[in-house]
Amino acid sequence: MNVTLLTWTITIGVTIAFFVYEYFAHVRTPHIPSIGESARWSCFYIALALLFGVGIGFVSGWTFGGEYFAGYLTEKALSIDNLFVFLIIMSGFAVPKEHQQKVLMIGIIIAIVLRGIFIAVGAALIDNFSWIFYVFGALLLVLAYNQAFGSHDSDPANGRAVKLLRRALPITDEYHGGKYAVRIDGKRFFTPLMLVIVAIGVVDLVFAVDSIPAIYGLTKEAYIVFTANVFALMGLRQLFFLIGGLLERLVYLAQGLAVILGFIGVKLVLHALHINELPFVNGGQSVEWAPEIPIWLSLTFIGATVAVATVASLITTRGRGTDTTTHADTASSAKDA
Repeated sequence: MNVTLLTWTITIGVTIAFFVYEYFAHVRTPHIPSIGESARWSCFYIALALLFGVGIGFVSGWTFGGEYFAGYLTEKALSIDNLFVFLIIMSGFAVPKEHQQKVLMIGIIIAIVLRGIFIAVGAALIDNFSWIFYVFGALLLVLAYNQAFGSHDSDPANGRAVKLLRRALPITDEYHGGKYAVRIDGKRFFTPLMLVIVAIGVVDLVFAVDSIPAIYGLTKEAYIVFTANVFALMGLRQLFFLIGGLLERLVYLAQGLAVILGFIGVKLVLHALHINELPFVNGGQSVEWAPEIPIWLSLTFIGATVAVATVASLITTRGRGTDTTTHADTASSAKDA
């Protein structure tokens, strides 16, 4: 896939323009989005992502198009898990609803920046060290195990980074509108909104560690990795207000993500064996029996897993409520900040 510097520049420029527009059109004036507003914009961003994938298929071939769709679907599933942790953070800090849009937007921007850095590092490692696929594969298998069987009952609102910031900086007990800092009796104080941003930033860093090796297991094209991540995160703010209550019912989301990460981890290890150059593995030669899993199979498996986890969750929780605390015990990314 040949991606020119001009294409990268236009893509990044359009991404920035979208977020600038979102800020001035929707976030600058504090308000609680209506269901209609959230639904319209969620549909718009999903449709835009799908059209972009079709465009990649027509321009660069459907192998790359399939890689994009598999990556987008994986990142969208991971971003919904991310969304639930944002809900936990904002509940823990009691962020006023009218300011939650600003918090979500900042969290999404931090996520894109961090993932952009991880994508660049990952691309450099893949170009220079083929054995990195063994590392990525092993990492995903460990993450899959932690998703399925690990304990995730820590509260990001009381994580180490937040506690350290509380000790190091003067923090007010109450919010002051959408301000991050205020002056009281001539002294500068930070508001709890600053703590929320720190907690979200730390969680975004954790999610980047999960996310980037996963999508590099589906494609080696940095451009596809970046755009799939951007489109998965675009519209996440609106999706939060659209399915906020539904999030609490996705009790099998962590298990579904564990299956997806485990599948991609195995795929990466098999790919590493197929292109093996390590002298202590099969004498530095390719392992012939190691199959390459085709992208259509990856896309089908990921889509089916997301569908099964969602349907099973909704059936299990039909007719009863599931509070945020209960789901936090199974949400994969409620890790100690």
